[in-house]
Amino acid sequence: MKIAVAGASGRAGSEITRELSRRGHAVTAIARNPEKIAALPNVTPTKGDVLDQAGLAKLWAGHDVAVSSVHFLASDAQKLIGAAKDAKVGRYLVVGGAGSLEVAPGVKLVTTPNFPAQYKAEAEAGSAFLDLLRQEKELNWTFISPSALFVEGERTGKFRVGTDQLLADANGKSWITFADYSIALADEIERPAHVKQRFTVGY
Repeated sequence: MKIAVAGASGRAGSEITRELSRRGHAVTAIARNPEKIAALPNVTPTKGDVLDQAGLAKLWAGHDVAVSSVHFLASDAQKLIGAAKDAKVGRYLVVGGAGSLEVAPGVKLVTTPNFPAQYKAEAEAGSAFLDLLRQEKELNWTFISPSALFVEGERTGKFRVGTDQLLADANGKSWITFADYSIALADEIERPAHVKQRFTVGY
């Protein structure tokens, strides 16, 4: 498939690009500084600005799938959604956040007392992005929330998939590596199971 990844030089974006390359997809890897994108088979580093809706739509046009892996506070959800629609991509996948996941019925993680203050604005912006997607009638979107801790680590291929509830392991730790998250995202591209839905991955 032809897949465009915005934010391809970031920690999650670079792992997603690597996973898609490993699977033989043709990847347009978009970043403000494309020289920071690793040289990989089937990957074309491309300069782009996620705040330029028209420019991004041009870069995404002609792709089967567009992925945005960018910080919510450093982008504009409406411009990203608009670019995906203008480009007429078949699917649009968003690297989401954990803050909008539920820890109890109707209780989002971001609203809990121990949620780190320094991440709150980013988490709230991510939650607002998801709300915007849920109002979309025509776009085939999928919002993929990592677990609470989104970290560097090994590619195991062993993880759980959930829907709107925060996942945690037997010790109560909620985490996923960028590498394993990327497997889940690539799997969703190849075998769509959550069209117009949010899902989460964790151990």
